[in-house]
Amino acid sequence: MKLPRMLITAPGSGTGKTMITCGILQALKNRGLRVSSFKCGPDYIDPMFHREAIGVSSYNLDSFLCGKSGVKELLVKYGKDTELAVIEGVMGYYDGLAGISVQGSAYDIADITDTPAVLVMDCKGMSVSVVPYIQGFLGYRDNSHIKGVILNRLSPGMYDRMKQMIESQTGIRVYGYVPVIKEGALDSRYLGLMLPHEVKDLKNRLEQLSETLEETLDLDALLMLARGASELEAGSEKKDEMDRLASRYRDLRIGIAMDEAFCFFYQDNLELIKESGANLVPFSPIRDRALPEDLDGLLLYGGYPELYAEELNRNETMRAAVRDAVKEGMPCIAECGGYMYLQEAIQNAGGEYFPMVGVLPGKSYHTDSLKRFGYITLKGGTVFGKEIGAIPAHEFHYYDSEVCGEAFQADKPLSKRSWRCMISTDTLLAGYPHIHYYGNQRVLQAYLDACEKWKNDRGKKR
Repeated sequence: MKLPRMLITAPGSGTGKTMITCGILQALKNRGLRVSSFKCGPDYIDPMFHREAIGVSSYNLDSFLCGKSGVKELLVKYGKDTELAVIEGVMGYYDGLAGISVQGSAYDIADITDTPAVLVMDCKGMSVSVVPYIQGFLGYRDNSHIKGVILNRLSPGMYDRMKQMIESQTGIRVYGYVPVIKEGALDSRYLGLMLPHEVKDLKNRLEQLSETLEETLDLDALLMLARGASELEAGSEKKDEMDRLASRYRDLRIGIAMDEAFCFFYQDNLELIKESGANLVPFSPIRDRALPEDLDGLLLYGGYPELYAEELNRNETMRAAVRDAVKEGMPCIAECGGYMYLQEAIQNAGGEYFPMVGVLPGKSYHTDSLKRFGYITLKGGTVFGKEIGAIPAHEFHYYDSEVCGEAFQADKPLSKRSWRCMISTDTLLAGYPHIHYYGNQRVLQAYLDACEKWKNDRGKKR
């Protein structure tokens, strides 16, 4: 398959690659191009900004969570009906597993998919020093896949001289620059960027940013670079797994929490659930007074429940409905924020505790540092009563809990560190780890089997 594509990366976090990626997406959309967007790694928030920029879903490409074949499959699957795929990198270009490997890095995705990469260089406080910086990135791997650079936070008066110097001394193309854009900056909090709905006047800001990039970037040259990418061949292993799951669970109704408090989910997971035949039924634990009718299962993914602890607590009828459903045995997956919601109480940023659903023991409390960060492999436990093998997963949370569960051993890759985590029964899988179903689709199959059993057993009782 021929899919024009490029990867926007940077030497490290905080260099403006999300802002520039969103601006490029908006500019390409304004030109009338059908664009797909992707994010390297396990991040939830950056894809939300991609969705705001182009009005379509954004997907994650993660070689640890999904494997090489899964990465290829996802890129082909969600890029095939578009004219161009724009992929945003994660952290620094070569930063991967355990801080000592390139596996799982943006470079790894570029290498797996043979995608040309463009390096965003933050030029604040640098001039000539940019050259050896770029040379180091080009030379670190025999094929770095880096085909050009964008100079961020650069004075327009310096651009022509910087471009000539970089191109003559490194041999790669400079695709333009981005001046300092205060109104285009995206603010952060402890789990990453502020959420799109929290950014004032985001739509207009993206439009203004795209207009600037039309003037300062050579978008035509970037399109030529993307169109020169090699053909893609999807991995067959993950495709075979998906084919076995397709349309098997028709007519299941799965309630999924979706609002300001619960907004961290992999779009790939949701699409896979729908492809299985199940119907996703959104509800808001903040605003809705009751669960949707005739549900066969619950999904409580992550987000920022601690920011909305008072509102979640105030909705007593919803808390009671969720409590009753889980107690009665409705199959439920609760990840990170969803796990916190099921526990006895959540502490907000001010230190005040608010009672939550209370179907699981323990209270969740804020800490001043990351308690768990990065990839893990879950081993030794069962999922909805079934042994399904190892599960690649990811944790990223400043909150901790008095009770984190004992069902699985979490092993850090390339490390001797491990710990116990998660609560797992025949009807519940709950804990801090986030799971991408492409890593082990038997997780989803075990869950949907449990939902199907719940539906059938409920029908017999009527």
